[in-house]
Amino acid sequence: MTEPEDGPPTNLAAEPTGSGPDIDPDLDPDAATGPVEAGPGDGETEAEPEDFEGPRRRARRERAERRAAQARARAIEQARREAKRRATGQVPTEPKPVARGVVRGLRMLLATIGLAVLGVVLGLILYFTPAMSARDIIVVGTGAVTREEVLEAAQVRPGTPLLQINTSEVADRVAAIRKVASARVQRQYPSALRITIVERVPLVVKDFADGPHLFDRDGVDFATEPPPPAVPYLDVDNPGPDDPATLAALKVLTTLRPEVASQVGRIAAPSVSSITLTLSDGRVVIWGTTDRAEEKAEKLAALLTQPGHTYDVSTPDLPTVK
Repeated sequence: MTEPEDGPPTNLAAEPTGSGPDIDPDLDPDAATGPVEAGPGDGETEAEPEDFEGPRRRARRERAERRAAQARARAIEQARREAKRRATGQVPTEPKPVARGVVRGLRMLLATIGLAVLGVVLGLILYFTPAMSARDIIVVGTGAVTREEVLEAAQVRPGTPLLQINTSEVADRVAAIRKVASARVQRQYPSALRITIVERVPLVVKDFADGPHLFDRDGVDFATEPPPPAVPYLDVDNPGPDDPATLAALKVLTTLRPEVASQVGRIAAPSVSSITLTLSDGRVVIWGTTDRAEEKAEKLAALLTQPGHTYDVSTPDLPTVK
């Protein structure tokens, strides 16, 4: 064995032998620090690091980045629009939330519309079908006027739907009867029509060539027939509802007390200022004008209790008896 000239003796047995490759400590740090010990999982695939990004995670990240970029773009665009509005003097208004009262009002409006539509449909059914028709016609208030006269004037065909009957027109036709003062027509659901009339009452009578004519309190000549008992005769030139003398005489009769009016046999009115009454026993009452009629009627009722032939109440302050 030959020893080297310098340095410590070299142990040749310590040098690696065999066919394995030489390991450079500068290229393999693990080789420089010594052999690596095998762990408990030696021989298995090493676990992925925590920051390992698979395809799914990468796709989620990319989607999140795109959404964030879109949100930033929208924010930038909104800021640009608001800046433009401020520059032009337009103040953006935020939409106000719908009030609860508005929602309630809308619901009520829809409900009202629904009820209106339902009412229209029901009305059409009742108007065009005999579900509610005039199967019975009731006439009330007849006396001198017969039921047949009223039905003939009404011209309502039995079975006509009640909604098709014009009650005003029917009332006008019935009121055209001479002895009828007024008429009222009412629908009585489900199947009746009620006609109520008010007959004219004779207040005075005047003789004409064709016979006695009866006049009511309005001066209407409504009948030509013998008068009922205790109806006074009217003595005017042109009796009628438009004659001032006739209206003045009728006003006097309607103002008298009932016990005095029943004694009047004739009333004469040559003019509106010279009205006289002739009682059934022959006594005469000078009435004068229609002024202070109520006061004159009260004074006359008191004067008639006194004996006399002529009673003058034309001046109610100084009534006289002769």
